[in-house]
Amino acid sequence: MSLFERFFKVFSNEVGIDLGTANTLVYIKGYGIVINEPSVVAVNQKTGQVVAVGRDARQMLGRTPAHIVAVRPLVDGVISNFEVTEEMLIYLLNKVAKISKRFIGPRVLVGVPSGITNVERRAVYDAARGAGAREVFTIEEPMAAAIGMRLPIEDPVGSMVIDIGGGTTDIAVISMGGIVKAKNLKVAGDHLNEAIINYIRNEFKILIGEKSAESVKIAIGSAAKLDAPAESPIRGRDLISGLPREVVITDSDIREALAEPIHLIVESAKEVLETTPPEILSDIMYRGVYVAGGGALIKNLDALLFEHLNLPIHSADDPLTVVARGTGIVLEDIDAYRDIIMGSDDELLPQIK
Repeated sequence: MSLFERFFKVFSNEVGIDLGTANTLVYIKGYGIVINEPSVVAVNQKTGQVVAVGRDARQMLGRTPAHIVAVRPLVDGVISNFEVTEEMLIYLLNKVAKISKRFIGPRVLVGVPSGITNVERRAVYDAARGAGAREVFTIEEPMAAAIGMRLPIEDPVGSMVIDIGGGTTDIAVISMGGIVKAKNLKVAGDHLNEAIINYIRNEFKILIGEKSAESVKIAIGSAAKLDAPAESPIRGRDLISGLPREVVITDSDIREALAEPIHLIVESAKEVLETTPPEILSDIMYRGVYVAGGGALIKNLDALLFEHLNLPIHSADDPLTVVARGTGIVLEDIDAYRDIIMGSDDELLPQIK
């Protein structure tokens, strides 16, 4: 190793980022997951300056004056607002530098949805480079999730992963270090919240916000019938009178609201299985399906998947962090995983030394 390479190894970081629609997690090699922030940025439209990022910005959603807008710069797992995404990454990488006390631009590995286009991948690359990264590589999120769950991805054995995030659901069959079959579905946590908002509006004539929908989803949401009934109060604006109103809703109400988007996820999983080679399918029948992402926390989702797929269902330990943990495992031995990580443009990105 040259003196130049040693200098960078001592004074720069290797950082894994799960750049999610709902939350962004950051892993620093040697430290673990050090940042878990909502993917929200508050911008002052008069000055163009960033007012807050992460949790502070999320608290402002729906509570800001007209000139301050809290925005989510990622939609359906990809960058929709390049400048704001770059500002968010600058904020995160600055926090990384303060935590590790290493101030030279890091090598960054970013998790992205499967099936991402070259243009979308290039946007991730440019945003990370603009935020100060020295090198940028990407890894498909279902692959990172499989690595985070310590599945034998390099072996000639089939593994099936369903990663239900905030903006997208990635369904992938993995074998020998590659994705054999995959489907990226624009139905995930945010769409479940939207389904709850629409249901409450149509059935109870009350308008609620996204945060209220997410809170009730976490509290009493389920994919299949619960052992004991549950209920929760919910507050919003009465669409008829225009005044505040509170109603009590049950788990069956939320289950009815979530039925359609969850059905789409189940049907997409069936479609992937239908096109999977028979030998790999036999492996999946024996080993089961692994569920990751925030959607894995929906109560009784494993029971519903088992009912429809007739396969063993395994939920990841701490499913919210599994993709970030996967990027960390890759960073710990990046040469071993060289074949599964990608750049935005192979001709433009530096090769791994």
